[in-house]
Amino acid sequence: MRLAAGWTGAAEISYIEPVTELHKPPQPDDEPSVKSVDWSDFRDHIATADREGRRQWMYPRKVSGQFYRWRTWFSWLLLVIMFAGPFITIHGNPLLLMNIVERKFVVLGQIFWPQDMIIFAVATLVFFTGVIIFTAAFGRLWCGWACPQTVMMEMVFRKIEYFIEGDAPSQRELNRAPWNAQKIAKKISKHAIFFALSFLVGNVLLSYLIGWQQLSQIITDPPARHFVGLSFMVAFSLLFYGIFARFREQACTFICPYGRFQSVLLDENSIVVAYDHKRGEKRAPLKRAQKFGERRFAGLGDCVACNQCVSVCPTGIDIRNGTQLECVHCTACMDACDTVMTKIGSPRGLIRYASLNGIERREPLRFTPRLAGYCVILFVLSVVLGLMLFLRSDVEATVLRAPGSLFQQMPDGHYSNLYTVRVVNKTSREMPVELRLENPAGSLSVMGQGSIVVAAQKLSESSVLIELDPAAMKSGTTALVLGVYSGGKKLQTLKTAFIGPRN
Repeated sequence: MRLAAGWTGAAEISYIEPVTELHKPPQPDDEPSVKSVDWSDFRDHIATADREGRRQWMYPRKVSGQFYRWRTWFSWLLLVIMFAGPFITIHGNPLLLMNIVERKFVVLGQIFWPQDMIIFAVATLVFFTGVIIFTAAFGRLWCGWACPQTVMMEMVFRKIEYFIEGDAPSQRELNRAPWNAQKIAKKISKHAIFFALSFLVGNVLLSYLIGWQQLSQIITDPPARHFVGLSFMVAFSLLFYGIFARFREQACTFICPYGRFQSVLLDENSIVVAYDHKRGEKRAPLKRAQKFGERRFAGLGDCVACNQCVSVCPTGIDIRNGTQLECVHCTACMDACDTVMTKIGSPRGLIRYASLNGIERREPLRFTPRLAGYCVILFVLSVVLGLMLFLRSDVEATVLRAPGSLFQQMPDGHYSNLYTVRVVNKTSREMPVELRLENPAGSLSVMGQGSIVVAAQKLSESSVLIELDPAAMKSGTTALVLGVYSGGKKLQTLKTAFIGPRN
């Protein structure tokens, strides 16, 4: 067997059998031939890899323009919220806390426990339905404007890189240059700042998981007392350093699933970052002293093939090829193209927010039946979630018969059953709880204490003795209804069974 390899626009590998076997019919276990890659087709490959599969490092140029300014201001607002979030409290509770270890979740000051899992499930449905509606209408607007990955990469780490190493041409030249004192100083300073910022971001994220008070304890106490916490701090720091210093745009291309949803959710009326090919084609460089009227008469479009839209793209795509998975709607190409159009005296907006129908038929954004259906689903789910939050009790109580216990006959002829009552206090304040036997008539007493007092955000377990008159009992099993009260207000109704003699 001989192995032949050749280039026909891409690597083409085929296995050639000996001449005596050329006319043999293919066997079931024969290896299929490798499909050639059409490198002229942007959909056959990604911009961040070469023909041999090696990564091509992206050097996007600095961008300036109105959209970049708006994104910068919006990013600063998001960064302030992100870094201040762990220290903001509502009614003594954090703004947001996702403590998976203790199974405690706080959203806008409201504490949620595992007993509220059904609320979490409905909230998840509301979130994903909102994502579907937003994406169907506005594409990946979230990715370009509010995604933490994009905000931190483009508005923080990228700007630091520009400040230390310069614009894209300077970065390329620096990376190609031999190692000298200047290059070493720039690289060390850049990566030191990157790691420090990654450490800060990792600690902020950790404070959303365990709370800033516990994070402060981990930092101030001796390391031996918080080995696990310190390990997570180091792990988060290394993770974010790897993402922002090395992985970068590949986090959006390979890891984030949101880009894959695009192809399912977008339609002809979805607003995306789009190139107006009707106005821009046919592309050709602008000749000196040539007017646009002359270009149009010659069958040329407004695109002067300057490739500025490609040079500023952080994922290396050419937006003129159409909507692509790698596009995160960062608007860099829009600002770059608008700058060129202004310089050459052509109208801005050759690359703009638009829909396919907006470009092909000049139609505005329409409220389609599909969007209407999504909105109805979102409204129904939101109403259900609102009702569940409104009717949510401050306590979660359960009552169970004490394991292994039987009914007892008291000296006065009444029968008794022993129960175990667990009460979870979902609030951040101490709560006195009273249990009342509502049906049938009888007596209820808490063993060893007159009342139940549940500490804030804690669980209390008590033994309760219930006595019934034989006249109020049914043969075998009698249904009981208990009321859970606090401050005279009924919080919950519990149902259980009372076991007695069959006759």
